[in-house]
Amino acid sequence: MHVLTMSRFLSLGLLLLSSAVFAKPWQGIQPGVSSALDVFGKFGQPTNKTDIKGQTVLIYAGLQAIPGTVQAQFKLTPAGDTVARIDVYVSPVIDKAAVEESYGPQCPPKKKDPDLESPCYFLKEAGSGKKPHFVYQRLGLAVFFKDDGTVLSFAFLPSKA
Repeated sequence: MHVLTMSRFLSLGLLLLSSAVFAKPWQGIQPGVSSALDVFGKFGQPTNKTDIKGQTVLIYAGLQAIPGTVQAQFKLTPAGDTVARIDVYVSPVIDKAAVEESYGPQCPPKKKDPDLESPCYFLKEAGSGKKPHFVYQRLGLAVFFKDDGTVLSFAFLPSKA
């Protein structure tokens, strides 16, 4: 293969790899990577397996709740073979300061593309009865809060690199 052609081929490969979607894993399960079988292997059979808007959801709650949670939901891709998103409803009381300490502060105004070395969140204003929430775009993490300012749930999903 010609050297210039090989160089272009390698550059294209690196570009495709750099644009891959990564998500923050939770308990060893990573959205966009882990399979439903990985979830079963790690946590056993779910308390409930349901279909919401054409998407299979594996729910672990009650006696089968994963330690530290009230409930965990693993939403599968439409094909039903890969985890698309994880919603975790926590049992301990976690406040906004603890979230910022663990994952990073609010992004400075006008910052559009936070880097991985210093992740930060965007405050997403909610509409139609929804509450504002933190979105850590690079981490693939959204944090939802109760009215008292404590965490209601974490949503782990593919990040926007």
